[in-house]
Amino acid sequence: MLTTVFKLSGGIGLFLIGMILLTDGLKAFAGEALRKALVRFTGTPLKAFASGAGVTLLVQSSSATTVTLIGFVSAGLLTFPQAVGVVMGASLGTTGTGWVVALLGLKVSLGLYALPLVGLGSLCKLLARGRWQMLGLGMAGFGLIFVGIDTLQVGMQGLSTKFDLASLPSSGVAGKGLTVLVGLGMTIIMQSSSAAVATTLTALHEGAVNFEQASVLVIGAAVGTTVTGALAAIGGSVPAKRTAVAHVLFNLATGVIALMLLPALLAFLHMMQEQAGLDPGATSLAAFHTTFIGLGVVVFLPFVRHFASWIEKLLPHQGSRFTRHLGNTLLQVPAVAFEATARALADAACDMFDNLDRIVDNVPGSGDKQHRTEMRAALNEIQEFLARIPTGLDTKPLSPVRVAQMHALDHLARLHTRLKPTAGVQRALVESALAPAVSDCKRLLRLAKLGLQGHPQPTWQAEVEQLAAHLGEQRRKGRLQALRGSHPDARQPLQALELVDAMRWLDRVGFHAWRTCHYLTETGQSDKATTGLGSRGHG
Repeated sequence: MLTTVFKLSGGIGLFLIGMILLTDGLKAFAGEALRKALVRFTGTPLKAFASGAGVTLLVQSSSATTVTLIGFVSAGLLTFPQAVGVVMGASLGTTGTGWVVALLGLKVSLGLYALPLVGLGSLCKLLARGRWQMLGLGMAGFGLIFVGIDTLQVGMQGLSTKFDLASLPSSGVAGKGLTVLVGLGMTIIMQSSSAAVATTLTALHEGAVNFEQASVLVIGAAVGTTVTGALAAIGGSVPAKRTAVAHVLFNLATGVIALMLLPALLAFLHMMQEQAGLDPGATSLAAFHTTFIGLGVVVFLPFVRHFASWIEKLLPHQGSRFTRHLGNTLLQVPAVAFEATARALADAACDMFDNLDRIVDNVPGSGDKQHRTEMRAALNEIQEFLARIPTGLDTKPLSPVRVAQMHALDHLARLHTRLKPTAGVQRALVESALAPAVSDCKRLLRLAKLGLQGHPQPTWQAEVEQLAAHLGEQRRKGRLQALRGSHPDARQPLQALELVDAMRWLDRVGFHAWRTCHYLTETGQSDKATTGLGSRGHG
């Protein structure tokens, strides 16, 4: 009995280590390309679903996809409806592990033949350089998966001679409920639904459980896999929690549907075995896993936007709208954390540009005290979050991004002081002589807002820079005219000073808006200059 326990636990352990090494190795080898692919191919719910399924099939872990996804949603790289589609794809993609185990791991004893792969992968990890080290890690992990399956098979053979698990009740509500809880518990303990499914497939192959029991165990494993994502969302932002809730609800609802339709699904598999030559046993169980998850996708995917909207109402966002994408969980992945701060800074900048545009137009209520207080609090929160993003050797390539965001934050803080112009500036802004400068400032603010919102004109950055320079030139010329009394609207000394103040206000607004855009784009993040402020100073 002790030997059986040792072999079972060792087999599960080897399988888990193999899965971890394979997932970590492939994620690191693919690197930024994998992250960009997940973000890029998620425009529609169907594309998001396909992206989630493809990435999960590649890294062989729905938990890894979900945890990564939670980070992306928190950072604002993906919208919540897109995330729901990826969650569904990840749930279907993780069924691929069952097919690998059923078709290769159990039908052919690959443990012995996989050992050279473990050795080759280990040598690659030790001797190679860069990304190829991580590929070696993935190779070693892939080999260990089959070594673990072989060990697990031997353990299951011993267990089947000691206990007749197939004789335990599996019918009725109580029996199915207990079996689901066992499958759920296996996944929580192993922290991997793939390991739980592989264990179930091996138990079925060795006759330790019957097919109906194995089917219900797989349903429990599908529900249990949501625990990892739920744990990752604890302490995270509201979007992260919404993603975790969507994952839990989708898998739970899919599991309920599978239990309700279990007799029909088993009858369908029996028909496929007779008519289409589907192998009974482990292969049929892998087909069952894919079928009921696919059925859940068919039910939910057409209504993904309604489903996402309902969850958004269930978990409404609280706090500043500018910092909704900031969460402590992002600090574990500095690259994603910087994406989150960039999004928060861009949102704050666009709102500030819009308010400044309204101030220029003398719209009543522009730049009110409540808005200024909210903006100041948001900038402080972004600054604190940026300061908490870890620094070290592993984040050194990101230091230009950190510096660029610090510059952007500084310029936004200076723009914030322009949200309450003096009464004299407001009076001067309506003077006809300032109409060209006012028009330039308004165009600059609107171009900057569109650019940061992702709807830029082709040459928006160059035009914003030109408009900022033009505002500076108009300030220099207009100041001399106003102070000498030659300016047409400078009839009195007080009016002359108000005109000078208004020119300076427009110039500073244009300058800080331009520099904010500069530092929130790739151009600013790749600058090697220490300030990038030019000769016009900080004022």
